[in-house]
Amino acid sequence: MEREKARALVMKEADNVATVLEDVDPGTEIALQVGNDTRVVRPAEPIRFGHKFAIRPIQKGEAIVKYGEPIGLATQDIEVGRHVHVHNLESTRGRGDQ
Repeated sequence: MEREKARALVMKEADNVATVLEDVDPGTEIALQVGNDTRVVRPAEPIRFGHKFAIRPIQKGEAIVKYGEPIGLATQDIEVGRHVHVHNLESTRGRGDQ
């Protein structure tokens, strides 16, 4: 059986977002390897190459974790499958004011 090409990547088990490796349309079934588990997520909106989407619910004020590291804070509640970007993420990296 041929292995399906990965559409998105989760680097660390602690991550709460996945990064897409190609443009993805809403409702596209994406199988993600999270630690030893496989999880299926269907993005709720278009996600473009290199962008992130939530793989579990994220509460307002919670850290967005990518590559096992916090990269910012959620500025609103984010549902599974929702695009995570500047409209709902405040960066805490390299700002100098925090």
